[in-house]
Amino acid sequence: MSLSFSPNPVRGSRAIAVAPHALASQSALAVMREGGNAVEAMIAAAATIAVVYPHMNSMGGDGFWLISRPGQPPLALEACGAAAAAADIASYRDRGLDTIPFRGGLAANTVAGTVSGWNAAHEWSRRELGGRLPLSRLLADAIDYARRGMPVTASQAACTQAKREELSSIPGFADTFLPGGQAPATGSPFRQPRLADTLEHLARSGLDDFYRGALAETIARDLANVGSPLAAADLAAHQPVWKTALVLEHSLGKVYNVPPPTQGLVSLLILGLLDRRLPRDLDPAGADYVHLCVEATKLAFGVRDAHITDPAHMDVDPQSLLAPRELDAMAARISTQQAAPWGQGKGPADTIWMGAVDAEGVAVSFIQSIYHEFGSGVVLSGSGINWQNRGCSFSLDPRSRNPLMPGRKPFHTLNPAMAHLADGRTLVYGNMGGDGQPQSQSAVFTRVVHFGMNPQAAVDAPRWLLGRTWGQSSDTLKLESRFDTATAEALRARGHEVEMLRSYDETMGHAGAILRHADGTLEGGADPRSDGSVASW
Repeated sequence: MSLSFSPNPVRGSRAIAVAPHALASQSALAVMREGGNAVEAMIAAAATIAVVYPHMNSMGGDGFWLISRPGQPPLALEACGAAAAAADIASYRDRGLDTIPFRGGLAANTVAGTVSGWNAAHEWSRRELGGRLPLSRLLADAIDYARRGMPVTASQAACTQAKREELSSIPGFADTFLPGGQAPATGSPFRQPRLADTLEHLARSGLDDFYRGALAETIARDLANVGSPLAAADLAAHQPVWKTALVLEHSLGKVYNVPPPTQGLVSLLILGLLDRRLPRDLDPAGADYVHLCVEATKLAFGVRDAHITDPAHMDVDPQSLLAPRELDAMAARISTQQAAPWGQGKGPADTIWMGAVDAEGVAVSFIQSIYHEFGSGVVLSGSGINWQNRGCSFSLDPRSRNPLMPGRKPFHTLNPAMAHLADGRTLVYGNMGGDGQPQSQSAVFTRVVHFGMNPQAAVDAPRWLLGRTWGQSSDTLKLESRFDTATAEALRARGHEVEMLRSYDETMGHAGAILRHADGTLEGGADPRSDGSVASW
């Protein structure tokens, strides 16, 4: 098939933001209109979306940042928490468990790091960019939406209904997410007064209070009451970490992502392989294109499963795997006519990705998550915070790549992306959805950079997914039904197990992209599979 329809991007000349919920992109743009920079804007958007898209992310989750200034490589900020000091394999085995539960207090076994990332980014913004907006302003929209309420999205309504039976008995879930005992209807007002109080407290006391203040004491007490191994000392020990971003030397520029424990390496490996094997004259929705992208993904996932874990426990430098000789050797293994064997993916995840670029060209790529839909399902009684279950990705097998141990950071699918292209453009892009994140990143990047599509067209175009993501349990190659029959049959003929999904299926995740041209003009694309939008000035 050919992509004959090309949606227009949203354009701007001063500032732009994209998010999978329109209220979050509007929060970001409002901050930049008031003189705030892209980092301040992203803090506001992160707080807002934690309130208005609660099934996808929360203040009780983790976050990762890429922050770029013109002419400089981006900085990576890791704001993910480690396993509790009291969480080890024996403590779960003694309960007769072979795996860590997906839900409940025992799943809430890692510190939530995202608020520490907001704090570190805010301090950096003040120090390096002269940021001047107070925290009370940056959290104002989120406080208002939590206090006064916001209309429930169709995505939240459907997800709550789908997870109602599984989560209704988890402490705090029903009181928060099942008003009147029912999943809220699409469009109905949804209020979170305890969360509003928590945000107001942080605005007064500072974000560090989440880890080392009165709020931390409340959080630790409530976690203990639901059976979590996390304690006040775990919160107090947590710190965000500034890191050097991974970089891929691409033929068309430099592509950046965040290092382990994330799968940012996977996203860059895929693009490095495609740079070597992807002809520029392919149909960007045809079978040849999808096949090459899928085969590159399989090889990159093999590297992920062999190597990526908490970097303190890795035996290889991830940047070394992006060396040209490594990529050349991997690329030579791709068959253009036959699908390689495929095992299984890492499983479901819920996440949000957002991007922002300000008038000075400061660019931010940001991702925030609580892992599965609604995380552990636990909502803390004092603060109204829904806690993540990222730690259920640990294994109780001490011989595994990611075994549970005190203070260890879990493997993360999260990875925000950015590219500085050789022609002077900056591309800020990303996606939510577990195994789907690097795959949709490869679709958006190649369609913009290789094939010249605008950001909205690249995000809108039909996508594929090898393996599982949130809401799915099969490991097939899933295609949206806008791929034509000939494409699906050609892929089956090469050995792919193809499954057809709906036209704009949310299984493909919520992608987004911003393109800053060399002359400073801006274009953005938001995913029609989400409730998002681009807001520009």
